[in-house]
Order: sequence, then C-alpha cells, then structure tokens
Amino acid sequence: MPKIAHAELDPAWLTQHREEILEPGLPIVDAHHHLWDRGGGYFLDELLADTGSGHNVVATVFVQCGYGYRTTGPEALRPVGETEFVAGIAREAERRKLKTHACAGIVGAADLALGDKVAEVLGAHIEAGGGRFRGIRHITARHDEFNASLLSRPPARQMADPVFRKGFAHLAAMNLTFDAWLYHTQIPELTDLARAFPQAPIVLNHFGGPLGVGPYRGKRDEVFPAWLAAMTELARCPNVHVKLGGLGMAIMGFDFHKEALPPSSEKLASSWRPYVENCVQLFGAARCMFES
Repeated sequence: MPKIAHAELDPAWLTQHREEILEPGLPIVDAHHHLWDRGGGYFLDELLADTGSGHNVVATVFVQCGYGYRTTGPEALRPVGETEFVAGIAREAERRKLKTHACAGIVGAADLALGDKVAEVLGAHIEAGGGRFRGIRHITARHDEFNASLLSRPPARQMADPVFRKGFAHLAAMNLTFDAWLYHTQIPELTDLARAFPQAPIVLNHFGGPLGVGPYRGKRDEVFPAWLAAMTELARCPNVHVKLGGLGMAIMGFDFHKEALPPSSEKLASSWRPYVENCVQLFGAARCMFES
C-alpha cells in the first residue's frame, strides 16, 4: 500500500519570502500546534520564536502528536506522559512571565477503543494537566488505497464501533472535548457520531481533510463538492466546531512545499478561500477556530 510522505519544510526555504504583518494587535489563540523532536525539534523556544515574531499570540493549545509517552507501565496509560511533558513546558512558560500563555490548553491522546476502561486514562490526563487538560484526539483518518506516513492505521469505521462509543461517552461525562482527525470521505461517519452524542463537544481538525493525493490527485473539482456536501450535513450538528488550518499538509495535495519559493499570503488566500468561506458560512464564526 502506498505511503504518503509528510512534507518536511526547510527553514531556509521559508525565509525567502517575508511580508508585513497585518493587524499586529489582533489577539490570537492558536488552537492547534505540536511539540516534538521531528525536524530538529520544536519545543518551547521554537514556539516562542514563532509566537513572538510580530503577531499578538496570547495563548496556544497543544494537540497530541505522540511525543513524550511513558515508556513503562500499563500501555493504556502511556499517552499520559505526553500531557505530563507538555504541562511541564507550560509551567516553564509561566515561570518566564511571557506574553503568550504557551500550552494554556492541552489535548492529549487516549484509546477510546478501551471502552469504559478509558475513564481511568482520562482521569490520569486531568490530574497530569494541572488544570490545562481539555480533551483528547483519537485519530481515525483512514483510506483503503494509501496511508499517511505519520499516522497509524486505525480500524475501518471505528467511530461506529459500540466499544469505541462506550469510551466516547465518557468524554462529555467528564466535560472533555473530542478532536477528530479524519479524511473527507469519513465526514459522514463523524456526523453520525455527533448526532448520537449531541452533548459531546466535537472539534473537526484540518477542515475535515479534503484529500488531494492518491486517487484524488488532480481531482479537486470532484473532491470539493463532495467535501462541501458532507460538511453541510455535519454543520447541522450544533455540537461540532471546525479548525481552519492544515491545508498545507502533503495529503491535501496543494504541493506548495515543492515550489522554488514559499507561497505568498495572497496565493494561499486564493487557494484556500473556498474552504475557509464555506466553513464560516456553514458553521458560523463562533464555531470556527484558527489553527497554525
């Protein structure tokens, strides 16, 4: 099965194009970023270099990426190590008395396929987060014809599995959110889940993953209306929010990372406008959030 490689960006490539910052005083909460050792490492200092580059980033939310897991102890509890690590980063940021509240919120990982047993894991995350833990992301992104290099391969139609749903039920009961990372072909599965749990806050990542690779390469004119129809149905679920970002990933097929120069903001806006404007129209501004 083909694997779609994650795009590694060269910092020197990125510096070839710079622009004046628009609305530098606008308060921004970055609702989705990672900390990890990939690409030479991206930790607190690198995060602060980005948030301190001229924009008014007042806070950030860390989202699970599989880094810092415990290496011993029960397998189900090992992802709690990531929350412990990020909570430590957040405390260090507080100690420095910075303008940006780094990792003010933490979205960790827990295997909802544990069913009722996931409650122990969620409780451990809450304790480890020191008041910052907000919910979990359980990645269900799957396609039968390819696999993304950074993602594990979850079971097909996992969100419909009764045991998964037993685990999912604990999120709303514990006042936690569910971040959904899937492909546009799976949006109807998320819609079904959202309707089954109307009290559960759900946050769809990366515009719902409108694919531009594998069997969808060069077929954006076909993918977009299918994506839009699925998003229109999903938006009817008032418990679902959407993160506006992630379209630069290789699996979306825009391939900006392959060009000689990084794209201008005008080029990005032109390419991504249909996705942004339709999401804001469908979900309303109050149910949309920015993610870097």
